Amino acid sequence: MSRYEKMFARLNEKKQGAFVPFVTVGDPNAEQSYKIMETLVESGADALELGIPFSDPLADGPTIQGANNRALESGATPDICFEQIGKIRAKYPDLPIGLLMYANLVFSRGIDFYAHCAKAGIDSVLIADVPTNESDEFVAAAEKFGIDPIFIAPPTASDETLEQVAKLSSGYTYLLSRSGVTGAETKANMPVGQLLERLNQYDAPPALLGFGISEPSQVKQAIEAGAAGAISGSAVVKIIETNVEQPQTMLDKLAEFVSAMKSATQK
Repeated sequence: MSRYEKMFARLNEKKQGAFVPFVTVGDPNAEQSYKIMETLVESGADALELGIPFSDPLADGPTIQGANNRALESGATPDICFEQIGKIRAKYPDLPIGLLMYANLVFSRGIDFYAHCAKAGIDSVLIADVPTNESDEFVAAAEKFGIDPIFIAPPTASDETLEQVAKLSSGYTYLLSRSGVTGAETKANMPVGQLLERLNQYDAPPALLGFGISEPSQVKQAIEAGAAGAISGSAVVKIIETNVEQPQTMLDKLAEFVSAMKSATQK
């Protein structure tokens, strides 16, 4: 069983959904970034979704672009990020760890990229700008190294797209609550029930709802609609951005946020 499968099985037994925060590795600097990831897990995160800083994040709103810039300015490189992730993996052997990133970073490292992921103990990779119909070589490389390829199910998806997403994904399905760029300011639109029913017809992996999730009530709604959990990115990164000058306050506020979001996953 993969770490994701074990996590979902464990949460089902407890009648809980998953809460998964997203952060950019290296934001605001390597040392604080490690403490941030540690704090997220210790405060109740069921898995981590991580970004590798890159200068051109296409689907990200200003908050996550800011995180990228801070990480790059502090000297983050993919190698340093993999090293950080390796430390988190060593500390939390059962924690599912996913990457959310862009194809240009994979291409810049060559398809060996997935070998680096496997070595660092990463479970899944979602490449935001690679649709299912262009994903063959990525899926083949991921599977070769035992990495779960993750795909996005957008709210406007045709049945054909959803069927492809279900067929190619393993680990979990990233369910978009709306179209557009990421951001906590743009609230999640919730009618996801229908989309979930269609994904279930095609036997897709459990769905985590992302994009615009910033409040416990949205986590609760997502789980009531049938999602297996929720991913929150911009709201988490906003806490980092606001408290860059107060590292301890930042960790305290992150702990508070994760704890509140996790509490909302109880069914």
